[in-house]
Amino acid sequence: MTLICRLLTAALLALGTALPAQALDLENLNAADRTRLREEIRAYLLENPEVIMEAVAVLEKRQAAGQVEADRQLVRANADALFSSPNDWTGGNPDGDITLVEFMDYKCGYCRRAFEDVKSLVKEDGNIRFILKEFPILGEESVAAARFAIATRQVAGDDAYKSVHDALMAYNGKMNETGFTRLADALGLDANAIIAEMDSDAVTQTIAANRALGQRLRISGTPTFVMEDRMLRGYLPQDAMQQAANEIRAQ
Repeated sequence: MTLICRLLTAALLALGTALPAQALDLENLNAADRTRLREEIRAYLLENPEVIMEAVAVLEKRQAAGQVEADRQLVRANADALFSSPNDWTGGNPDGDITLVEFMDYKCGYCRRAFEDVKSLVKEDGNIRFILKEFPILGEESVAAARFAIATRQVAGDDAYKSVHDALMAYNGKMNETGFTRLADALGLDANAIIAEMDSDAVTQTIAANRALGQRLRISGTPTFVMEDRMLRGYLPQDAMQQAANEIRAQ
């Protein structure tokens, strides 16, 4: 029995003999009986306010379930771009039974907070394939940092990209050419070659592709994670992400 039916039933029972038998036909209540019924329902809710919270909880649960299914459909429709793009760095276990994708921005405080959690998760779990999606949405410095990281991969390969990615996650200076040069020099990379690549078509296309994918997935903030067919929107600590992975494996 739905909550609304319970409310109506309780109200009608409370009315007792105050309403004629035909009043149980809610479609044919007269004006006076409707007024009396509304008064009884109001009185019932005031005496039992927990019913309202119960109804809200049920509604929220249904909405959450609907969002989960909608997200799964979005992931399935965009699986190739999510899991098989050659433009993105891939780490972790290449043969892992779970693939985790992160949409991130170097200027995002929650991305930085998630950085160590994700690194520990991938290391300790040992069976997760991890993909990074450069998704700069927080201004010009975000875009510049993403360009620098992607350009590093273009020029110097995956290992150099990961070193730059890790450094940028801990970097607190200006995201500009001077800062990037210092970072590259500290990592033993060719700063001039990387900076020259930052405005290349390949770098621009990678960012554009990730933004288009994010739009299709209705991603509006970072970090956003895709774990197999689940979307995990926002920061989650390591234990919560591990729990999600365990639930997926148990399906």
